[in-house]
Amino acid sequence: MSYELDSNAKYFKEHDWIRVEEDGTCLIGITDYAQKALKDIVFVELPEVGDTVTFGEVYGSVESVKAVSDIYSPISGEIVEVNEDVEDSPEMLNEDPYGTWLLRIKPSSLDEELAKLMTPEEYEDLCAQEG
Repeated sequence: MSYELDSNAKYFKEHDWIRVEEDGTCLIGITDYAQKALKDIVFVELPEVGDTVTFGEVYGSVESVKAVSDIYSPISGEIVEVNEDVEDSPEMLNEDPYGTWLLRIKPSSLDEELAKLMTPEEYEDLCAQEG
């Protein structure tokens, strides 16, 4: 399976990406590899603004015609924004997985947790092993 990577993102082993924004918040979403494995995404369940997420823990789910999959957080912190557009139009994840973020997080321990994530090249190696 061929898939795209975002050179500006870091990657979590559960097929999630994270990008640190200029204001210090982080956008997170699912990878191209993940959306292609899921196929047609029909529903996304996300938490609320003000909730907290924890590194490596489930924060929501993505449902496709094939399966329901948990979504794991690649960072700990407080949710400051939820992408409501993707809840209304979940197919956006299939169309543009790196342009369609799920949550904006105010991180609580950014540097420590970023060090645990993969570079695009390391993530590509992981996908090759799984694929």
